Amino acid sequence: MKGIILAGGKATRLRPLTVITSKQLLPVYNKPMIFYPLNTLLKAGIREILIIIAPDYAGHFLHLLGSGREFKARFTYEIQEEPRGLADAFIIGKDFMDKDSVAMILGDNIFTDDLSEEIKSFKRGGRVFAKKVPDPERYGVVKFNQNNKAEKIVEKPQEWISDYAVTGLYIYDNRVCQFAKELKPSDRGEIEITDINNKYLKLGELDVKQVKGEWFDTGTFDSLLAASNYVATHKDL
Repeated sequence: MKGIILAGGKATRLRPLTVITSKQLLPVYNKPMIFYPLNTLLKAGIREILIIIAPDYAGHFLHLLGSGREFKARFTYEIQEEPRGLADAFIIGKDFMDKDSVAMILGDNIFTDDLSEEIKSFKRGGRVFAKKVPDPERYGVVKFNQNNKAEKIVEKPQEWISDYAVTGLYIYDNRVCQFAKELKPSDRGEIEITDINNKYLKLGELDVKQVKGEWFDTGTFDSLLAASNYVATHKDL
Protein backbone atom coordinates (compact mmCIF):
# COMPACT_ATOMS: atom_id res chain seq x y z
CA MET A 1 0.00 0.00 0.00
CA LYS A 2 1.10 3.53 -0.80
CA GLY A 3 0.09 6.76 0.89
CA ILE A 4 -1.13 10.14 -0.30
CA ILE A 5 -1.31 13.32 1.76
CA LEU A 6 -3.53 15.94 0.12
CA ALA A 7 -2.17 19.30 1.21
CA GLY A 8 -3.35 21.67 -1.52
CA GLY A 9 -6.04 24.32 -1.43
CA LYS A 10 -6.00 27.98 -0.48
CA ALA A 11 -7.40 27.80 3.10
CA THR A 12 -9.18 31.13 2.86
CA ARG A 13 -10.98 30.46 6.16
CA LEU A 14 -7.64 30.73 7.96
CA ARG A 15 -6.55 34.04 6.50
CA PRO A 16 -4.45 36.04 7.34
CA LEU A 17 -2.40 33.06 8.65
CA THR A 18 -2.40 31.44 5.21
CA VAL A 19 -1.26 34.56 3.39
CA ILE A 20 2.32 33.71 4.32
CA THR A 21 2.34 29.90 4.26
CA SER A 22 0.22 26.83 3.61
CA LYS A 23 -2.43 25.76 6.11
CA GLN A 24 -0.81 22.35 6.48
CA LEU A 25 2.43 23.97 7.67
CA LEU A 26 0.81 25.97 10.47
CA PRO A 27 1.77 24.84 13.98
CA VAL A 28 -0.45 22.55 15.99
CA TYR A 29 1.12 23.02 19.41
CA ASN A 30 4.75 22.00 18.84
CA LYS A 31 4.72 20.47 15.33
CA PRO A 32 3.65 21.52 11.84
CA MET A 33 0.12 20.36 11.09
CA ILE A 34 1.19 17.95 8.34
CA PHE A 35 3.32 15.92 10.78
CA TYR A 36 0.17 14.45 12.33
CA PRO A 37 -1.41 12.90 9.20
CA LEU A 38 2.08 11.90 8.08
CA ASN A 39 2.55 10.03 11.34
CA THR A 40 -0.76 8.21 10.81
CA LEU A 41 0.62 6.76 7.56
CA LEU A 42 4.10 6.05 8.92
CA LYS A 43 2.76 4.20 11.98
CA ALA A 44 0.87 1.91 9.58
CA GLY A 45 4.13 1.01 7.87
CA ILE A 46 3.55 3.05 4.70
CA ARG A 47 6.89 4.26 3.40
CA GLU A 48 6.11 5.50 -0.12
CA ILE A 49 4.10 8.70 0.20
CA LEU A 50 2.92 11.23 -2.38
CA ILE A 51 2.40 14.74 -1.03
CA ILE A 52 0.08 16.83 -3.20
CA ILE A 53 0.62 20.55 -2.67
CA ALA A 54 -0.50 23.90 -4.04
CA PRO A 55 2.10 25.80 -6.09
CA ASP A 56 2.39 28.91 -3.91
CA TYR A 57 4.37 27.38 -1.05
CA ALA A 58 5.78 24.21 -2.62
CA GLY A 59 9.30 25.17 -1.54
CA HIS A 60 8.19 25.36 2.09
CA PHE A 61 7.13 21.69 2.03
CA LEU A 62 10.36 20.62 0.36
CA HIS A 63 12.42 22.53 2.93
CA LEU A 64 10.50 20.98 5.84
CA LEU A 65 10.08 17.38 4.67
CA GLY A 66 12.78 16.83 2.07
CA SER A 67 13.12 13.44 0.41
CA GLY A 68 11.62 11.58 3.37
CA ARG A 69 14.93 10.03 4.41
CA GLU A 70 14.70 11.64 7.84
CA PHE A 71 11.39 9.79 8.32
CA LYS A 72 12.74 6.49 6.93
CA ALA A 73 10.39 6.95 3.97
CA ARG A 74 10.42 8.15 0.39
CA PHE A 75 8.40 11.24 -0.51
CA THR A 76 7.19 12.23 -3.95
CA TYR A 77 5.65 15.65 -4.64
CA GLU A 78 3.01 16.74 -7.14
CA ILE A 79 1.46 20.15 -7.69
CA GLN A 80 -2.31 20.62 -7.66
CA GLU A 81 -2.72 23.83 -9.65
CA GLU A 82 -6.34 24.36 -8.57
CA PRO A 83 -8.42 22.65 -5.87
CA ARG A 84 -10.65 20.46 -8.06
CA GLY A 85 -11.98 18.27 -5.25
CA LEU A 86 -10.59 15.53 -3.04
CA ALA A 87 -11.04 12.85 -5.69
CA ASP A 88 -8.56 14.73 -7.88
CA ALA A 89 -5.82 13.19 -5.72
CA PHE A 90 -6.35 9.85 -7.48
CA ILE A 91 -6.02 11.41 -10.91
CA ILE A 92 -2.86 13.28 -9.94
CA GLY A 93 -1.53 10.21 -8.13
CA LYS A 94 -2.34 7.54 -10.73
CA ASP A 95 1.25 7.02 -11.90
CA PHE A 96 2.54 7.11 -8.33
CA MET A 97 0.06 4.46 -7.22
CA ASP A 98 0.85 2.20 -10.19
CA LYS A 99 -0.98 -1.05 -9.31
CA ASP A 100 -1.07 -0.60 -5.54
CA SER A 101 -3.88 0.24 -3.15
CA VAL A 102 -3.72 3.58 -1.34
CA ALA A 103 -4.42 5.29 1.97
CA MET A 104 -5.16 8.94 1.33
CA ILE A 105 -5.31 11.35 4.27
CA LEU A 106 -6.05 15.05 4.30
CA GLY A 107 -3.16 17.21 5.42
CA ASP A 108 -5.31 19.05 7.97
CA ASN A 109 -6.81 16.00 9.69
CA ILE A 110 -5.59 14.78 13.08
CA PHE A 111 -6.69 11.45 14.58
CA THR A 112 -5.93 10.49 18.15
CA ASP A 113 -6.76 6.82 17.47
CA ASP A 114 -3.99 4.53 16.27
CA LEU A 115 -5.52 3.39 12.97
CA SER A 116 -2.54 1.26 11.93
CA GLU A 117 -4.35 -2.08 12.06
CA GLU A 118 -7.34 -0.69 10.18
CA ILE A 119 -4.96 0.38 7.41
CA LYS A 120 -2.81 -2.75 7.40
CA SER A 121 -5.78 -5.14 7.34
CA PHE A 122 -7.31 -3.58 4.21
CA LYS A 123 -7.65 -6.02 1.28
CA ARG A 124 -10.10 -4.79 -1.35
CA GLY A 125 -12.81 -2.22 -2.06
CA GLY A 126 -12.94 0.93 0.03
CA ARG A 127 -12.65 1.74 3.72
CA VAL A 128 -13.56 5.07 5.31
CA PHE A 129 -13.92 6.32 8.87
CA ALA A 130 -16.93 8.08 10.39
CA LYS A 131 -17.16 10.22 13.50
CA LYS A 132 -20.15 11.67 15.34
CA VAL A 133 -19.98 15.48 15.08
CA PRO A 134 -22.16 18.46 16.09
CA ASP A 135 -22.04 20.02 12.60
CA PRO A 136 -22.46 17.19 10.06
CA GLU A 137 -23.71 19.57 7.37
CA ARG A 138 -20.07 20.63 6.77
CA TYR A 139 -19.05 17.14 5.62
CA GLY A 140 -19.96 14.06 3.70
CA VAL A 141 -22.50 12.40 5.98
CA VAL A 142 -23.09 8.66 6.31
CA LYS A 143 -26.41 7.11 7.25
CA PHE A 144 -26.34 3.71 8.94
CA ASN A 145 -29.13 1.14 8.86
CA GLN A 146 -30.45 -0.84 11.83
CA ASN A 147 -27.55 -3.29 11.50
CA ASN A 148 -25.04 -0.42 11.74
CA LYS A 149 -24.12 -0.82 8.07
CA ALA A 150 -23.68 2.22 5.85
CA GLU A 151 -26.56 2.62 3.42
CA LYS A 152 -26.09 6.14 2.07
CA ILE A 153 -23.50 8.94 1.98
CA VAL A 154 -24.47 12.52 1.08
CA GLU A 155 -22.11 15.44 0.57
CA LYS A 156 -22.96 18.46 2.76
CA PRO A 157 -26.68 17.61 3.06
CA GLN A 158 -29.14 20.47 3.46
CA GLU A 159 -31.51 18.23 5.39
CA TRP A 160 -30.51 16.16 8.43
CA ILE A 161 -29.49 12.60 7.57
CA SER A 162 -27.33 11.62 10.52
CA ASP A 163 -24.65 13.15 12.73
CA TYR A 164 -21.85 10.90 11.44
CA ALA A 165 -19.31 12.69 9.23
CA VAL A 166 -16.91 10.89 6.94
CA THR A 167 -13.45 11.88 8.14
CA GLY A 168 -10.40 12.65 6.04
CA LEU A 169 -8.80 9.19 5.82
CA TYR A 170 -9.76 7.09 2.80
CA ILE A 171 -8.44 3.66 1.83
CA TYR A 172 -9.12 2.22 -1.62
CA ASP A 173 -7.94 -0.44 -3.99
CA ASN A 174 -6.43 0.53 -7.33
CA ARG A 175 -9.80 0.84 -9.07
CA VAL A 176 -10.19 4.25 -7.42
CA CYS A 177 -8.08 5.86 -10.16
CA GLN A 178 -10.52 4.81 -12.87
CA PHE A 179 -13.52 5.72 -10.72
CA ALA A 180 -12.09 9.22 -10.17
CA LYS A 181 -11.41 9.66 -13.88
CA GLU A 182 -15.06 8.88 -14.68
CA LEU A 183 -16.52 11.40 -12.22
CA LYS A 184 -18.48 14.43 -13.37
CA PRO A 185 -18.04 17.68 -11.40
CA SER A 186 -20.72 18.44 -8.84
CA ASP A 187 -22.69 21.67 -8.59
CA ARG A 188 -19.72 23.02 -6.61
CA GLY A 189 -17.51 22.42 -9.64
CA GLU A 190 -15.51 19.70 -7.87
CA ILE A 191 -15.13 15.96 -8.32
CA GLU A 192 -16.42 14.67 -5.02
CA ILE A 193 -14.91 11.87 -2.99
CA THR A 194 -18.45 11.17 -1.76
CA ASP A 195 -19.24 9.97 -5.30
CA ILE A 196 -16.34 7.53 -5.07
CA ASN A 197 -17.56 6.29 -1.70
CA ASN A 198 -21.04 5.79 -3.11
CA LYS A 199 -19.59 3.89 -6.06
CA TYR A 200 -17.95 1.40 -3.69
CA LEU A 201 -21.10 1.39 -1.54
CA LYS A 202 -23.27 0.40 -4.52
CA LEU A 203 -20.83 -2.40 -5.31
CA GLY A 204 -21.23 -3.62 -1.73
CA GLU A 205 -17.52 -3.02 -1.11
CA LEU A 206 -17.39 0.00 1.21
CA ASP A 207 -16.41 -0.66 4.80
CA VAL A 208 -17.23 2.20 7.20
CA LYS A 209 -15.41 2.14 10.54
CA GLN A 210 -16.32 4.44 13.42
CA VAL A 211 -13.63 6.62 14.99
CA LYS A 212 -13.59 6.16 18.76
CA GLY A 213 -11.07 8.83 19.76
CA GLU A 214 -10.82 12.51 18.91
CA TRP A 215 -10.76 13.76 15.35
CA PHE A 216 -9.78 17.29 14.37
CA ASP A 217 -10.43 18.83 10.97
CA THR A 218 -8.20 21.83 11.57
CA GLY A 219 -9.53 24.09 8.83
CA THR A 220 -11.00 26.74 11.14
CA PHE A 221 -9.53 28.90 13.90
CA ASP A 222 -11.62 27.13 16.56
CA SER A 223 -10.63 23.62 15.46
CA LEU A 224 -6.98 24.65 15.09
CA LEU A 225 -7.01 25.95 18.68
CA ALA A 226 -8.83 22.85 19.96
CA ALA A 227 -6.28 20.55 18.31
CA SER A 228 -3.38 22.53 19.74
CA ASN A 229 -4.87 22.43 23.23
CA TYR A 230 -5.45 18.69 22.95
CA VAL A 231 -1.90 17.96 21.81
CA ALA A 232 -0.53 20.19 24.59
CA THR A 233 -2.12 17.90 27.18
CA HIS A 234 -1.66 14.60 25.29
CA LYS A 235 1.93 14.77 24.13
CA ASP A 236 2.02 11.18 22.86
CA LEU A 237 0.50 12.09 19.49
